[in-house]
Amino acid sequence: QVVLVESGGGLVQAGGSLRLSCAASGRTGSSYYMAWFRQAPGKDREHVASISWTGLSILYADSVKGRFAISEDKAKNTVYLQMNGLKAEDAGTYYCAKADGIKIGGNWATAPYYDYWGQGTQVTVSS
Repeated sequence: QVVLVESGGGLVQAGGSLRLSCAASGRTGSSYYMAWFRQAPGKDREHVASISWTGLSILYADSVKGRFAISEDKAKNTVYLQMNGLKAEDAGTYYCAKADGIKIGGNWATAPYYDYWGQGTQVTVSS
């Protein structure tokens, strides 16, 4: 069983920065993907960023490109999301997710690709 625990959310002014962390425990295969999704009230959960187990493949939503950065510290079993230049539309609950293995034909920018989810951390951006 994999457990994901997010932290680092909070209240920040527009233009500010936050770094989210996702600590993973439990065993999965050697191939996996980690991702961040977010959900604003009344909206669907949307993909923010994903990273492969090698760190060589990274994918960002167009809305965060150039502002957000996903990274992984394998020694700490932790994935980070550095968020800079925050905007009001970045507010929401941010969820960490992990996909165990490679899903042939699957889309790693969509929620169904992922097997495990954290409980979420709230990000509020004040204007």
